[in-house]
Amino acid sequence: MSVERLERLEPESEGAADLVVYEGELLDVADTAAPVRYIVNQHTMLAPGEHPPRADEQPVWGEHEFRLTDEDVADLDEPDLAENTVINRDSTVRAFEAWCAQQKPPHRARPCTTTTYTRYGLHLIRLGKAGKYVPDSVGTYMSRIWNWQPVDLRPDPSHFKARLRAWRREWVAAGGEVRRAPAVTIGYNLRIINAIDETTNIGKRDAFLAALAYANLHREMELADQLVKRVRVHPTGLFVTTAMSKTDQTGKGAGRFIKDREDLQLVRRAQAWLDVLRELGANGPDDPLFRALTKKGQLVKYPEDRKRGKKMRPGSLNERLQVLADRAGVPYIDGKKVTSHSWRAGANTDLIEAGVSLQERNRAGRWADGSKTADTVYDRPHGVGTRDPLAAVPLYGGPAHAAVQQARAEETEA
Repeated sequence: MSVERLERLEPESEGAADLVVYEGELLDVADTAAPVRYIVNQHTMLAPGEHPPRADEQPVWGEHEFRLTDEDVADLDEPDLAENTVINRDSTVRAFEAWCAQQKPPHRARPCTTTTYTRYGLHLIRLGKAGKYVPDSVGTYMSRIWNWQPVDLRPDPSHFKARLRAWRREWVAAGGEVRRAPAVTIGYNLRIINAIDETTNIGKRDAFLAALAYANLHREMELADQLVKRVRVHPTGLFVTTAMSKTDQTGKGAGRFIKDREDLQLVRRAQAWLDVLRELGANGPDDPLFRALTKKGQLVKYPEDRKRGKKMRPGSLNERLQVLADRAGVPYIDGKKVTSHSWRAGANTDLIEAGVSLQERNRAGRWADGSKTADTVYDRPHGVGTRDPLAAVPLYGGPAHAAVQQARAEETEA
């Protein structure tokens, strides 16, 4: 840069002036412009010679483009999760909020810091070590809390997860095991159904409920949400459509034909229950398939503003199936309490025994494609089971080896 002499007159006093000389650096116009700002974050990828996006080239929005209408807010407030999921999440969140409030000083629950999240996880692990929880339960609780946090402000779960893995190893080494509901296999289910009085409205509902829960490997929520129009009765079986499931939250739906069987008698029992619904005036296509009944077999009247409308609660169906098992003398199987999931596990276990492939069982039970859950979680043979791959190995390695072993045994006895 060049140096320019600047001269100007400055009055020293009234009526007089001195010549004052200033020296300064000439500045290029470009040097006075504001520096260019670029937008870069951990996801930015640039090709050789490519510049990041400029901050001054980003779109500008007006305030009106950030405002929702009251109707929009009301729609967004509608739950987007299954009712059971919401109930479980809210229960977990309330416990977390209570713990945060009890701290001195109190901690913010949402959004929470990584420290708060980690401390609460360690708190649950300590309770688990004292016998209150198992590792899987603590993992589920903490996952709910993490998902409840604002997406952009979620805590780092890695510290908690590391301690959970360590505790799970200790827990397993000490003999811990996950207690799952036993399998209501076909034999147990027939015993339960045969104990039902099918001459009554309640009995007709219960018999069809137990038969369908097994035949279509239903979750209790699927049974509670099932509609009349989604069960079509044919002379040779039922075509059942499950509109939504745990692995299908978008509502694509899964339809399946279930061939009638002499033991389950699905067609007869479905028709008998649908006839009851017709007599009660509750057989509209969009009416719930399973309805709560009074002791006299009439429809239970619900308040108009009831959240689930005419549908039974999933928990009510679980309780009903447990009552049926209790009446049949099998409230426990293999020392474990029967629940609605027992029917799903029972059907899957029977299918495995029959040699049905995992892919077919995933479709039948609406597990995700490629999922191993049907094999790792829902295979629950009774007692010690009957499947042993070692049984495929010939005794003594084959007939020839068996003869040698027998000869040696005879020599020893002699």
